[in-house]
Amino acid sequence: MTAPVVHSLREQIREHIVEGIVSGRWQPGERIVERRIATELEVSQTPVREALRELESLRLIESAPNKGVRVRNLTAADLEESYPVRAGLEAIAAELAAERLAQDCSALEPHVAALYEADRDSDGTGQVRHTVGFHRELVRAAGNSVLLHTWEGLGIEVFTALSIRWLGTVQQSYAEEHEELVAAFRRRDPRIADIVKSHVLGCAPRA
Repeated sequence: MTAPVVHSLREQIREHIVEGIVSGRWQPGERIVERRIATELEVSQTPVREALRELESLRLIESAPNKGVRVRNLTAADLEESYPVRAGLEAIAAELAAERLAQDCSALEPHVAALYEADRDSDGTGQVRHTVGFHRELVRAAGNSVLLHTWEGLGIEVFTALSIRWLGTVQQSYAEEHEELVAAFRRRDPRIADIVKSHVLGCAPRA
């Protein structure tokens, strides 16, 4: 039985702020008030400050003396920058995970099934969650903690959500594209690293 994932307070606050930005509660250029978030969530300002610092490292927000913290005015070019790095990491992960996933793709399959449902319902939230979940399991299957930590540090979920919701980046079928990746692992395709790399680059927004 798998233990439930327990998120730290900082992570919960970070998710709250990200959702607020992605949903449009805070618009690009708008100030995010640390004290107001702390009051709203009934927490101290320290974990809010830590969450904001982390989001600043992801380039989602910016701070300036006497101006406070604001949502960055991100462009397609800004969002696109992370994709070549992500594609390289996932190509490495695909090579390392190839034999394991050829034998067992059970960690990927639930996300493909959920993506078919999200595609059918035009559910952008579901598309983000299960696209990211699929790729996280792919990277996790590589069995390399440094690789997973580096991949996580790119803020994949944040930038995937922004690409889909802000810029309308839409694949023909999220489910079908990911099912094709599963099929490539199953048949032990020798080009699997290039297939995964091309897939990730194809998801990037266009400036």
